[in-house]
Amino acid sequence: MPDDGQPMTENATQTVLLPDLLTLTGEAIPPVEALLATATDRVRELVSTEGRVSGAALEAHQTAAHGLAWLATYVESLRQMQGWAQKLSAEGQFGETEALIHQIAFGEYLWQIYGGIPMSQGEILRMQDLGLTQDDQRGMMVPSVMLLCQSGNTQAARLRLVELMQEQAANITLGATGLDDELEMIREQFRRYAVEKVEPFAHDWHLNDELIPIEVIEELAEMGVFGLTIPEEYGGFGLSKASMCVVSEELSRGYIGVGSLGTRSEIAAELILTGGTDAQKAKWLPQIASAETLPTAVFTEPNTGSDLGSLRTRAVKEGDDYRVTGNKTWITHAARTHVMTLLARTDPETSNYKGLSMFLAEKTPGDDANPFPTEGMTGGEIEVLGYRGMKEYELGFDNFHVKGENLLGGEEGMGFKHLMETFESARIQTAARAIGVAQSALDVGLQYAEDRKQFGKSLIVFPRVASKLAMMAVEIMIARQLTYFSAAEKDEGRRCDLEAGMAKLLGARVAWAAADNALQIHGGNGFALEYKVSRILCDARILNIFEGAAEIQAQVIARRLLG
Repeated sequence: MPDDGQPMTENATQTVLLPDLLTLTGEAIPPVEALLATATDRVRELVSTEGRVSGAALEAHQTAAHGLAWLATYVESLRQMQGWAQKLSAEGQFGETEALIHQIAFGEYLWQIYGGIPMSQGEILRMQDLGLTQDDQRGMMVPSVMLLCQSGNTQAARLRLVELMQEQAANITLGATGLDDELEMIREQFRRYAVEKVEPFAHDWHLNDELIPIEVIEELAEMGVFGLTIPEEYGGFGLSKASMCVVSEELSRGYIGVGSLGTRSEIAAELILTGGTDAQKAKWLPQIASAETLPTAVFTEPNTGSDLGSLRTRAVKEGDDYRVTGNKTWITHAARTHVMTLLARTDPETSNYKGLSMFLAEKTPGDDANPFPTEGMTGGEIEVLGYRGMKEYELGFDNFHVKGENLLGGEEGMGFKHLMETFESARIQTAARAIGVAQSALDVGLQYAEDRKQFGKSLIVFPRVASKLAMMAVEIMIARQLTYFSAAEKDEGRRCDLEAGMAKLLGARVAWAAADNALQIHGGNGFALEYKVSRILCDARILNIFEGAAEIQAQVIARRLLG
């Protein structure tokens, strides 16, 4: 819409889209790939000693290393957007909405690559931080990149996209996602559930700091959420990681707590599938798939954070069984669950990851009066800003009994390896949760901007408000395509820790930006607890921390890139 709030004319809309867009965006990718290759070489020189990447040098040049991860994430994002656009075009689904999203995405991300990539609110990566010179960057000054930077992400393009958003408000997603009909049917099913059974109640659960009702867990179990990707032979549905993304996305759009209920089941099932014995698979997987058994992940300790290799909780063998002593923290949904995937040190002579083992430690579910009734185990709730529906706990173990048969895989010293094998799925799922939270922010931001009147007009008429909404929609699609790509790689059996890390890294930032902008659109009302956006902001903030903080995520990506 123009400033006076009147609809654009047909001629005006025709001038917004650049001609031969897919050719243009395709031509823009090789220059940024070349820039990434040069940057990788420069950073590798910085962090190498005697021809090998040095941990000390990597830490000393952390900005460069992490910046390389962000640059690579942007390049992969553009590749996936191009693949998405070409696929839709071949299927006759690349309409004006999709074209605007694609054009704005390229216009914005290309400019950010040249001008500065926001790694966080106060950290802007410049290409010189990677050791690149102005001459290196001139390689991007080709006609396609310059035209997209100049005319791709314009106010007119953003306003036209918002006009289409209003026209298509009844659609579940803005623009075709590129997924097949079966996955979109799954999306519709869970979107309906979230609208009817989650969204009307989520804010009260948050404000009252309540556990998500057990009835919701039972309903989700009937819908197959907890056995979604577990093979059919073990009582699951045997569906793809892409289906897990769609379900997580739509449930998290209703409330991140509900969207995260399946995360612990996903982690536990992945651990057992990749590292468990045949007997462990036969026993535990059907119970997890049906939600007869609810698992929780017990990894982090008070003084270790992301440094899992320095864990101190110990498991001492006693006959055929084990006794566990130590402390754990940030344990989600700990009270109501039946089994813990518990990481502990079985070799006291070690002080690194090599002495760690994973256990399927059984416990009795608690209640409000006695949350941790199992002998040898105590716990206390951690009060948190958001992500409240399952609650967070600190746990203490004192001679806690674990059956020897519940040592994962039946072999000590494999715990860290088992855990690493689950990170791909966990981070893909977290990226999907981030997309859902971002979409929730867009939903409430768009609705408020339409309903709220200021100076005799709806807020959405004002270009800066509309532009915020447009960029939310664009970045949601970018994060979505990156996440679906990582899920597809996982489904094909290919290593995808790099792709999953990128999806999680970008998705978390997109969710926070969307929530922050949605609150800004609400103005002072956004700061009031009664408005949903206050909860969405709190929920979005955790995404940049759990399942690998942004800094850890960037470090992991950088190490892979640098070999």
